[in-house]
Amino acid sequence: MTITGKRRIAVQVLLLGISVLGLACRPGGEDSMPAAQDSVAESSPPALPSWNNGAAKQAIVDFVARVTDPANPDFVPEAERIAVFDNDGTLWSERPVYFQLFFAIDRVKALAADHPEWKEKQPFKGVLEGDLEAVAATGEHGLLELVMASHTGMTTTEFEQIVKEWLATARHPELDRPYTELVYQPMLEVLDYLRAHGFKAYIVSGGGIEFMRPWVEEVYGVSPEQVVGSSVNTKFEVRNGEPVLVRIPEIDFINDKEGKPVGINSHIGRRPIAAFGNSDGDFQMLEWTTAGDGSRLGVIVHHTDAEREWAYDRDSHVGRLDRGLDEAAERGWVLVDMKSDWTTVYPD
Repeated sequence: MTITGKRRIAVQVLLLGISVLGLACRPGGEDSMPAAQDSVAESSPPALPSWNNGAAKQAIVDFVARVTDPANPDFVPEAERIAVFDNDGTLWSERPVYFQLFFAIDRVKALAADHPEWKEKQPFKGVLEGDLEAVAATGEHGLLELVMASHTGMTTTEFEQIVKEWLATARHPELDRPYTELVYQPMLEVLDYLRAHGFKAYIVSGGGIEFMRPWVEEVYGVSPEQVVGSSVNTKFEVRNGEPVLVRIPEIDFINDKEGKPVGINSHIGRRPIAAFGNSDGDFQMLEWTTAGDGSRLGVIVHHTDAEREWAYDRDSHVGRLDRGLDEAAERGWVLVDMKSDWTTVYPD
């Protein structure tokens, strides 16, 4: 398949890019397990208990107080309280590579017995030999081959089951923990806190929409229909008398950078009043959100904790944060320092 222009630049988001193993500092981590989050909070929880008292926490609490107080000029009706969250690096970790790439790699290994030609063909050869540098050297075209081979050719129902089974058994190669344990406790609290005050939370990620939908409700309390992501094309077929949707090896939409506001408008139909991200891939989402009328909140999670997680920003291949660091203050965005603002990283 030919990819040109903006899609060629953006395809790494759908393909979930590569950063060579070992580039980032390995964290110490915490041996902890996440608790499933309820879709709707039954009562108001404490205000962000895993956040240290500081400017970042206070900015979030103050914003919620303003927009939910009917006597405040900044009051926002409940139907308009929309908050959007990036996923990779904002709600869960993204190192040493985006977790969906690990899924693609494991899928290629699982399918290799049916494709003996992969032993001599890159990027599959690199995957089977554990040589991620060779995989990266194949560029966007090679990464596209890798993901299309691992993410398409099955029905949407089959793909959902494959994702669920993978998450139930796969473990992070450095931390040796299930990927769904590597979610951020402080951000789970933000989700709960907003929901307790009448917000509706959406995930707006460059990752695959159908990769996220099978597990986000259990892990984040976010319904599958509240996920906006990158996608491949699907087609309707009748197989053995049963109507199905089949995933085909064609890119439909890249939900990254300029694509995020487009995806929000298409899927949600309202401009959010709060946006949370961690990289320059989220810049336009925060920019568009905070440009609206009334009180607005833009939040950037800055990865500064090399002991409990990872420390990275400007020079990163994954989760690069450059423009966001330079412009956060002048745009009035909240810059969260993970090391100093969070009392913990992963849930207990």
